[in-house]
Amino acid sequence: MYTALHLQELLKAEMRSGAVEVVVVTPAPYMTYQPFLPEAAAGNISPRHVVVPLRRVLTRCTIVIGEVTSVDHAKRTATVTTLASEEEAAGPLEVHYDELVLAPGSISRTLPVPGLADHGIGFKTVEEAIGLRNHVIEQMDIASSTRDPAIRDAALTFVFVGGGFAGVEALGELEDMARYTARYYHNIKPSDLKWVLVEASDRILPEVGEEMGRYTVRELRARNIDVRLDTRLESCVDRVAVLSDGSRFPTRTVVWTAGVKPAPVLASTGLPLNGRGRLKCTAHLTVDGVEHAWAAGDAAAVPDVTAREEGKECAPNAQHAVRQAKVLAENLAASLHGRPLKAYAHAYAGSVASLGLHKGVAHVYGRKLKGYWAWFMHRTYHLSRIPTFNRKARVMAEWTLAGLFKREIVSLGSLEHPRAEFEMAAGPPPPPPDTAVTADSSPGAKDSPEAQGGTRGTGNTGDSADPRASGDTGATEGTGDAKNGGSTPD
Repeated sequence: MYTALHLQELLKAEMRSGAVEVVVVTPAPYMTYQPFLPEAAAGNISPRHVVVPLRRVLTRCTIVIGEVTSVDHAKRTATVTTLASEEEAAGPLEVHYDELVLAPGSISRTLPVPGLADHGIGFKTVEEAIGLRNHVIEQMDIASSTRDPAIRDAALTFVFVGGGFAGVEALGELEDMARYTARYYHNIKPSDLKWVLVEASDRILPEVGEEMGRYTVRELRARNIDVRLDTRLESCVDRVAVLSDGSRFPTRTVVWTAGVKPAPVLASTGLPLNGRGRLKCTAHLTVDGVEHAWAAGDAAAVPDVTAREEGKECAPNAQHAVRQAKVLAENLAASLHGRPLKAYAHAYAGSVASLGLHKGVAHVYGRKLKGYWAWFMHRTYHLSRIPTFNRKARVMAEWTLAGLFKREIVSLGSLEHPRAEFEMAAGPPPPPPDTAVTADSSPGAKDSPEAQGGTRGTGNTGDSADPRASGDTGATEGTGDAKNGGSTPD
């Protein structure tokens, strides 16, 4: 998005005359500002304010909602599957180009952990963030209403795997939100909730430095959060999280934030990749050894020219990606006009992380902050970075209102299955209960309406006696189960 945004300004005259066309192919019609996902999950920011609609900001570009499945750079052709591809007999689109910019980002890096694909929850998209919020509140509802202690304990146990920014910030914000929400449950106390953070290495948040990482561990443990370092998730089969240290946690929530990997489309491009699957790039953001191909962001392995160590690459984070996009657009415009390219150079400024409301850590330009001021810097920095004045104003307004009013504690889990209620109403009626058989085994007795009280008891004519007299208690229970199964998601 940032590359196209700069290109439409740098090539305004060419695009107006029709000499240049910028086509943006993307699976979603919006750009997600991922640093705000934890706050969206906690309910501090509305989900629609975490995303930027592409059609609103890229007014001079052509937006194609679809997914690039392969690239034949020798023929300058990309194969694109759109939302209409399944409906059309023609199949995928063939998009021809002169210059190719690859910035597909990354996806969650998973491991072959038994049960993870069935029970794990990611935290990479706004849909996953909101779904996780709904899930956490739903588990509190389950715990509040069940009579089974085992179900209650599993519902109130939340396991997060990965001690990077995504895992720590998501855990910190959601624990803060759930602790606040517990005050509205008559039988749930904050101490009843069990939060577990699992990290395979010996520290968390390596980006903020070892000292701030140790402070974060102390801060989380002071909030009764179980931080397990040098520990791995071995299995989560049957909703039981088994850790490498031998611990077992029956849980209905396993959040996987253990790293990312480049988008799979890179493997189908035929372009040179490094050992981690990222595109080999030059400091000018061109694909190494390939003409007319450019890359930036998580998918690009760009040499860090400011580093003292030789061969070091820029970290795959937003701080570099946004700045790389601007340089890429400038270099692409320069190449079209025959001007020399410039190298991308940016010294790492530091990192900030939120640990919940009024809590955070920061290591910026050599200065270390913690607590309220680190949290304030986190919000200020990201407010300045989220694109468009419209989004800045809306986020600022929501933060202001959140300081004046109480938190929202509503779970809208039904949004994930919006047609469930209508499908239940429009679907076929539940089957009638089994016919009851009286002790009298004579054919006449079996065939009489009186002997078939179970069938009469389910009628809506109003002439039946108490349905319980039929001896078929499954009539009411069966209907109730069908309704619940149709309208309540797992």
